[in-house]
Amino acid sequence: MVSYKLLLLGLVFAGAVLQSINGKLSPTSYLPRCPNALSIVQDEVIAAIKNKRRIGASLLRLHFHDCFVNGCDASVLLDDTPGFIGEKTAVPNNNSLRGFEVVDRIKAKLEKACPGVVSCADILALAARGSVVHLGGPSWQVYLGRRDSTSASRSAASTSIPPPASNISSLLSSFAAQGLSLRDLDHTIGLERCTSFRARIYNDTNIDDVFAKSLQSNCPVTGNDNNLASLDLQTPTYFDNLYYKNLLKEKGLLHSDQELFNGSPADALVKLYASNTFAFYYDFANSMVKMGNIKPLTGGQGEIRINCRKVN
Repeated sequence: MVSYKLLLLGLVFAGAVLQSINGKLSPTSYLPRCPNALSIVQDEVIAAIKNKRRIGASLLRLHFHDCFVNGCDASVLLDDTPGFIGEKTAVPNNNSLRGFEVVDRIKAKLEKACPGVVSCADILALAARGSVVHLGGPSWQVYLGRRDSTSASRSAASTSIPPPASNISSLLSSFAAQGLSLRDLDHTIGLERCTSFRARIYNDTNIDDVFAKSLQSNCPVTGNDNNLASLDLQTPTYFDNLYYKNLLKEKGLLHSDQELFNGSPADALVKLYASNTFAFYYDFANSMVKMGNIKPLTGGQGEIRINCRKVN
């Protein structure tokens, strides 16, 4: 995943614009039918993070990988069956995505409280915000009322999510295809497998030598493919701006990370985020609002799945 990445003119304004565009999404969508929906999601997210802190970044990534493939429709949650191929085994997702059991627990609680009301797509959106907030990051308005897809596309998942070796041009093209821009290439938490950063720590020249050697001890030239390293070695499970400070020192874990500070217009944003946490938080929150509104299914489209892993 793109690692897997101003000033507060207002989430309220940005949200109002998006609501007028989508019409059918609303932050209060569940108040009449499932008034405790948001607290149920948040309580389960907090419990999951307390049990395994890295799951917060995993839930955030789930939302990202969902929205980038034909919109925010929970297609990423569908399991393969003998007659159906989902997105979980696509190259960017296989052995990379986790948190599905957390979504299952949230869905079970919601189905008990208000059967057939809250979509799996909205669970992903709410869980992403809940994770970021609990890990010390900003909050944002989540517009609700998405419905769940009845299909998935492994081919689209394989091509729509930017790979870790992407250059800045590829990153910008990938985000532009989703209606997103340079300011939306922001992120800070998560872990990556050795296979994702091996080429960078052995082949790239724009990397701090000591940093590269420290990673090589855990990620040899061959083998140990599933060994993990954090996007931010200092505060791997806390949402802050150290990721950007590391980029200034050529300590980006992925090739695509360091591309954000490698002689392109993105350099100015990296410097801004490294020096101004408020600016980073503001842009990140706005980006999450925008991403969460990528091609949602509404009205009579799709369905509200009873089980997030399979169509009704």
